[in-house]
Amino acid sequence: MKASEIETGVLKGGAYLSLPEAPGPHPGVVVIHEAYGLTDNIKDITGRFADQGYAALAVDLFAGRNRAICMARYMAGMLRGSVDRYGISDLKAALTRLAALPEVDPERIGAIGFCMGGAFAIAWACTDQRLKAIAPFYGANPRPLEAVRRACPVVGSYPENDFTASAGRALDKALDGTGIAHDIKIYPGASHSFFNDRGRAYNKSAAEDSWTRILSFFGEHLTPKS
Repeated sequence: MKASEIETGVLKGGAYLSLPEAPGPHPGVVVIHEAYGLTDNIKDITGRFADQGYAALAVDLFAGRNRAICMARYMAGMLRGSVDRYGISDLKAALTRLAALPEVDPERIGAIGFCMGGAFAIAWACTDQRLKAIAPFYGANPRPLEAVRRACPVVGSYPENDFTASAGRALDKALDGTGIAHDIKIYPGASHSFFNDRGRAYNKSAAEDSWTRILSFFGEHLTPKS
């Protein structure tokens, strides 16, 4: 794995990039952090994707900005459920940057997000056809929920012991009958942030199962076109 920092002069907020050792072009994944920002846990996840053959770019939605103001704007957009909320343009710019790398196949890019980042991933997928698959974790849905009919394939993971479990069930139901491939799973006994292996809520079985599902789903939907 080859890891590097992308400076704020190149991409607003900067980013953390992990590339596979093998030559590309590789499928790409934009990694969207939760409210804690671009932490070591998020960087670990980009590395895990690189180890599986993906070029992974973790955005930083806080760097160089007033964190309190950013959070207020992000939360306001999430509560409104807007698909064009504050921050979406930064994610689109990150995808553009990732897609321009010679190691990346621009036709095979997905996204993964956690909590706030999961909500961003779902909303973003409703407005950007360049995304080919997303993996939201414990994220809120956009409003109106019918907006997800414009989304790409979704593999979502939600903890039963969390307010977002109802969002996961609603998303699953909304995608039924749309023709959009989706795999939504609610994990009994799991709590918010169960995927973070550096946190107190880490749930090993739920985290491992969700990771396996993501790799299988992305492997199917981010494969080269024949």
